[in-house]
Amino acid sequence: MSTSADANKRRAAEAALQHIPAGSLLGVGTGTTVRFLVEALAAHPGQVRAAVSSSNATTALLTAAGIPVLDLNDVAELSLYIDGADEATRSHHLIKGGGGALTREKIVAAAADRFICIIDESKLVGTLGAFPLPMEVIPMARNLVARRLQARGARPVWRQGFITDNGNHILDVHDLSIADPPALEDELAGLTGVVTVGLFAKRPADMLVVGTDHGIIIV
Repeated sequence: MSTSADANKRRAAEAALQHIPAGSLLGVGTGTTVRFLVEALAAHPGQVRAAVSSSNATTALLTAAGIPVLDLNDVAELSLYIDGADEATRSHHLIKGGGGALTREKIVAAAADRFICIIDESKLVGTLGAFPLPMEVIPMARNLVARRLQARGARPVWRQGFITDNGNHILDVHDLSIADPPALEDELAGLTGVVTVGLFAKRPADMLVVGTDHGIIIV
């Protein structure tokens, strides 16, 4: 990853702080840009009083930063979720799951009143699909789901050696045409054995905070 991309991710993460009310309970995603967000939160003690985490990896980062982590089941209301994305459009539709945390990310996003997505400018695209679409599947259904995807012209690749926090497998799906992200999300989620599809279109981001070489773009 380029130094410029890392710098722009950091810019986006730090710019997101102004959208977090002091003392908030915050939903926190997973990935490289989120690591910069946790670093920024650690540098501003009290900005959040606690967090709901989307992965074991993020829980470890938050704990190391001294931020208490709550179980979503113990939270009555979550006003804000912040996460990155592998691709994002100006319609706020996303592909997520490059880090393998898509199921818990989708759950926390669904629970939150507002979802801010923080990305560097390379992730902002006209049409989703250049990045292979992650799908979390029940292990015994992996080949069944793969055959169903192949039948519709896609090319699923098993992410070998990777197990999700939920004990499942990931198929990274190449060669998909994503002209209608919400419809495709519904279609793929309906395949037997699929736990979660890495399309965030039915519950898209509410705002994109984009780090660029020239500053921040808000979409």
